Amino acid sequence: MNKKAPPLTSIELHRQSRTLDLSYSNDEKYTLTCEYLRVYSPSAEVRGHGEGQETLQVGKINVAITNIQPVGNYAVQLTFSDGHDTGLYSWEYLYELCTQQSPYWDKYLKRLHDAGAGRDPEVQVVRIGLGSTLQHFTPEKK
Repeated sequence: MNKKAPPLTSIELHRQSRTLDLSYSNDEKYTLTCEYLRVYSPSAEVRGHGEGQETLQVGKINVAITNIQPVGNYAVQLTFSDGHDTGLYSWEYLYELCTQQSPYWDKYLKRLHDAGAGRDPEVQVVRIGLGSTLQHFTPEKK
């Protein structure tokens, strides 16, 4: 992403809807889900240490942000309900996530599909036959 991020003017966490609103000085406003922010965490745990070393994050549909900590004048550290709290979300990276949300989300969903994985930890994805038909199975809770 080469586009310089305009100054961030506010970050607002909505705990019930599990979304984060970001407002910028140029009047742009974006809403990102906690799930999206979690699966695109800038941490080495998620991104790896180079191209092709990413770890696909699965079962994060219900994840929430439990804390937002400013880091200097350039980033925030997000703590998620699954315990993940590494990785600094720089202003530039947050803006990239905002402006590239649709293609990044599509890429994530494709990676999940290709891996036979899902967003919901309660749903097991089972491939049936040779086609791409998927059946979703929710195990009984005991």
